[in-house]
Amino acid sequence: MAVEAGAAPRGGRRWPGFARARGAGREAVSGLAAGRRIAAGLRDGLAGPGVPGAVRGLRRLLEADAAALGGLTGALVWSGRPERPDAAVELAERALQSDSRAADGALVAVPLHARAELAGVLVVAGPVSGAAVREAALWVGEALERARLGASAQVAEQAELRALRAEISPHFVYNSLTAIASFVSSDPERAHDLMLDFAAYTRHSLARHGDHTTVAGEFQAIEAYLALARAVLGERLRVQLRIAPEVLPVALPYLALQPLVENAVRHGVELPGGSGLVQVTGEADGTECVITVEDDGPGMDPDYAAAVLAGRGTPGHLGLVNVDRRLRTVYGAGYGLVLETAPGAGTRVVVRLPRFQPGVVVS
Repeated sequence: MAVEAGAAPRGGRRWPGFARARGAGREAVSGLAAGRRIAAGLRDGLAGPGVPGAVRGLRRLLEADAAALGGLTGALVWSGRPERPDAAVELAERALQSDSRAADGALVAVPLHARAELAGVLVVAGPVSGAAVREAALWVGEALERARLGASAQVAEQAELRALRAEISPHFVYNSLTAIASFVSSDPERAHDLMLDFAAYTRHSLARHGDHTTVAGEFQAIEAYLALARAVLGERLRVQLRIAPEVLPVALPYLALQPLVENAVRHGVELPGGSGLVQVTGEADGTECVITVEDDGPGMDPDYAAAVLAGRGTPGHLGLVNVDRRLRTVYGAGYGLVLETAPGAGTRVVVRLPRFQPGVVVS
């Protein structure tokens, strides 16, 4: 006889254990949901605003009379009230000082560890098994470890952005200002336009407002940079820009595209005696945005290109490495730069990113 999953057999009779299994399933789902909420509450660490909610979740999960979380310094955050608050505080201090479990009757304090380092303490009051308290402490420790890893990734991303902002070439700035000065008398209108381009380029490169911009904003900076580069290099540099209107509003990290264009000019055209074409295109591909930066310069060995993206290239390719890492940090390991190159065949850099990504917004 076939029985639909989750239903009792016809006739109202239930198989032995059916109700118990269904009840256990509901409890498992409830426990997993509670764990997710606790982890979310600890996203900013033991001093964050979500700690009170995380403590309430722990207390309900353990069915304790009271529960508390505390960092290495500062007061305990309680849910419920223990019968002996002073004893609970002393117990927590003892657990932190000894880095080991401390108990006093129905009170127990367990140290919390994140990445093998002491991070705080969990205090539980009531008839809760020691095994349950230990598991809760491990659970909280893993949540704190994930929070630290997330914070470290954010700090690393900001540091790489600062590195890109600090990578403005003094040589390029000097040559740009020299080129502008050369037009002051012979072509004042062009000198004025180039000065505006220089202001736009430096403003975008040194921007401090927010971490994200739009494809349109990044392309404005690219156009300003290329106008200055053409003023410096003259007819040695040829440029083609083509961008589909539907990708202009796409949000992306600051300086995700401009360094790629600078790299193409520097290594594909600016070499002594060199000249060439730099092409930049942007188009929609379903739910993704695809940006391509291509030059017809000398290119490079594919193995060396792989080494560049792995951070083992010359310092002149730092911009490519930082952009690749930041894209993977923001969008995931499936995104980043793709380098297509060979000696004598130029270099093509492809950026593929989602047109819509939660959390990636222009502030």
